[in-house]
Amino acid sequence: MTLKLGFIGLGMMGLPMLENLAGLETFRIHAYDRDPQRFDRLKAHPAWGRTLLPATGLTDLADCEVVITMLPNSAITNAVIEGGQDSPGLAALLPRGATLIDMGSSNPADTLRLAPLLQVAGITLIDAPVSGAVAKAANGTLAIMAGGLADDLERVRPILSRMGATLIHTGAVGSAHAMKALNNYVYAAGLLAASEAMLIAQGMDLDPAIFTQVLNASSGRNVATETKLAQFIVPRTFNGGFALALMAKDLRTADSLQQLSGVPAPQLSLCTGLWQQALQALPAAADNTEIYRYLETRHGAG
Repeated sequence: MTLKLGFIGLGMMGLPMLENLAGLETFRIHAYDRDPQRFDRLKAHPAWGRTLLPATGLTDLADCEVVITMLPNSAITNAVIEGGQDSPGLAALLPRGATLIDMGSSNPADTLRLAPLLQVAGITLIDAPVSGAVAKAANGTLAIMAGGLADDLERVRPILSRMGATLIHTGAVGSAHAMKALNNYVYAAGLLAASEAMLIAQGMDLDPAIFTQVLNASSGRNVATETKLAQFIVPRTFNGGFALALMAKDLRTADSLQQLSGVPAPQLSLCTGLWQQALQALPAAADNTEIYRYLETRHGAG
């Protein structure tokens, strides 16, 4: 039986995720993005024109049983779901019994607000943000966090498993978006610590390659030291594949959870503030590893 599936958002992550998803003949996928140029690469996909089709608007997804959104922020996601005065959103378009999977890094407060609204319309919401950047999106090995009822998650597991190698049920709707934001904070804190340590080492004329080896063989090891220093920061390519603007957005989301939880987190506020400053100082297309370049300039080391 063919499953009618919609996919919205063909950015750096969404496009390779869709390419992996489109490899299964049991899915008939309608893909949508406001930028028609995003379809250029898809036209070379073996499924193009057969089980992978372009959508000209949200109304083309009205008969889909499952719709995935992979959008850059909550404001855009909310608009796609709720629509406007003259443009109905997915909440009004999708049939009762449909499932909506938000795979972007949305604000959990918005997810918690949207879930009951969609439930009234007979639509199930699952929040399923991802971790692993573009390389893992391309080879289908993303880590996927998923919030929702266990039975709902099992129904969409065959879909999610096409895009990720690890699927973690995080609990109720909204829990995955909260955990993703907190995960990105922990990563950002590690990247910040590694960048500051590297700057100090540079100021002491220590060999950055050897220092990276020391970190990765010792207790200072973290995902930033393992996957960002030698690969993108030491050679100064700064092309890790995750935008600094998106990291700044995720940190703002994590920062907002202090109020939601009632737990103060001074280091989280520090990280959030530094990334906002870097966002203002660096080019719009800056990579998240360029936080190092921002710190370099700030401390006069560049």
